Amino acid sequence: MMTAAGFTFVMLLLSCHGQELFPFASVISNTLTHNPIVQLASLTSGEVVANAAGAIAEAPIAIARAAGSFYTFPFLANRKNLVDYADKLVLEYYSNANNEDITLSIGDLITKYGYPVEKHAVHTEDGYKLHMFRIPSNGSVVFLMHGLEGSADDFVLNGPQSGLAYLLADEGYDVWMGNARGNKHSRHHKYLTPSDSEFWDFSWHDIGYYDLPAMIDRALHVSNSDTLKYIGHSQGTTVFFVMASERAEYNDKVTLMVALSPVAYMTHVKSPLVRLLAPGTPLIYGVMKTLGVYEFLPDNSLLRPIKLLMCGDAPLADILCSNFVFLIVGFDLEQLNMTNLAVILGHMPSGASVKQFAHYGQGVVSGEFRQFDLGVMGNLERYGSQTPPRYALDRVRVPVSLFYSDADWLAHPVDVDRLYNELQNAVDIHKVPYEPFNHLDFLFAKDFKRLIYKRLRKLLSLF
Repeated sequence: MMTAAGFTFVMLLLSCHGQELFPFASVISNTLTHNPIVQLASLTSGEVVANAAGAIAEAPIAIARAAGSFYTFPFLANRKNLVDYADKLVLEYYSNANNEDITLSIGDLITKYGYPVEKHAVHTEDGYKLHMFRIPSNGSVVFLMHGLEGSADDFVLNGPQSGLAYLLADEGYDVWMGNARGNKHSRHHKYLTPSDSEFWDFSWHDIGYYDLPAMIDRALHVSNSDTLKYIGHSQGTTVFFVMASERAEYNDKVTLMVALSPVAYMTHVKSPLVRLLAPGTPLIYGVMKTLGVYEFLPDNSLLRPIKLLMCGDAPLADILCSNFVFLIVGFDLEQLNMTNLAVILGHMPSGASVKQFAHYGQGVVSGEFRQFDLGVMGNLERYGSQTPPRYALDRVRVPVSLFYSDADWLAHPVDVDRLYNELQNAVDIHKVPYEPFNHLDFLFAKDFKRLIYKRLRKLLSLF
């Protein structure tokens, strides 16, 4: 379990502070004391949280300046624009700030909007207990898989008008929503607890190799079906490609895979934050383990006060919190539904292991889609080679449709095109016809039905 000091150190790392750790760190050194690692030991928990919150508030603009050669957003850089937009954004945000959906569980949310819901548990081969949610029907089975720091909640947070799970249920599909190990719905193990470091010793490779097959088998068994259709977002696409390349038999159980913002290759990732931190991935991962930090951004009592500091009290803090997210995934104010933002922030982030982030960081640096790099000696022991093996995408036999956008800072069009060319059965590649469309818009865009679901609906009907 992450300690208060450990969590704050993560936030300090994300603020890129400490010249001995990261390039460009001096750009934002004025946000904290000179050496946070040394000072951290003498700080009380309250001081730690306060310092972290202060650093985070300044981080977006500072990092954007440091990464000027990459991509910036006028909304962040132009303080006049920030003031001009503030009244409108704050009004929209607070118009829904007391919505009970913010605190309702996924099961209560689905029931509230008049849909039946079931909760199912499944155990993986390596001992994790996962929970899935189902909106049952007699129609074809569709399995939805969330991205990094997400959960099954992601597919219902847009409400019955544009939440993907509801739209599919309205079409008569038997909708299943998975949850990866380590998120708020899947925090159990046969022998371990989340307070054990061993519990968090997994990356998205393990989710693809163990979790996804277990959940797919359970869904097919309960629904009495031989096959299903699969829709993944972000990491939900990564883990599918792991499964289909490493466990070939599951290609026969999926009739169509739709990848919303597919993440496999990350050579051209645009996010300034990701590009700044990726070269330091081995050091960051090692330091976090030394400090006992294994879980990243958990949805627990430690995070909620920090989210309140950043988003829930002052209007400007709320906007800055949103901008910090945009710094990672890209920026699209027009598709951000401010009236629903409080609901989204109430349900995510949902928890993930530090190792998942480290694995993605390795991919940015190596330019390859391959298994976790354990170092030369570790690789020789685990894989029998000095470098980890690449995932054999030519083994993916499932028909695949790729949805991407120009403004997605994590799934760059060049990387998506490389993925498309390496897949042997890619049947469709589609650029969202809206230039500012970003990574989270694939879930929460105001115009989700027009920009995503209209085409998705046709695809599903063909397979």
